[in-house]
Amino acid sequence: MLNAFLIEQIEALPDTTLTLTTGKKLVVKETVDQIDQRVTRFLKQISWMPAARAEESVLRCSKTE
Repeated sequence: MLNAFLIEQIEALPDTTLTLTTGKKLVVKETVDQIDQRVTRFLKQISWMPAARAEESVLRCSKTE
């Protein structure tokens, strides 16, 4: 399990690679879309952001190069 707040960047290189705020990189089996969905669902569950903003923020952050 990973704290969603530690995810700084999600890339498909072609393996899905998460860059954490600590600088550590993790290669995971989930796709970028699956990670986006899970983080968005988590943010909605804890009411961290309104639903529309959560989806927008996750997608914007995951599409950085």
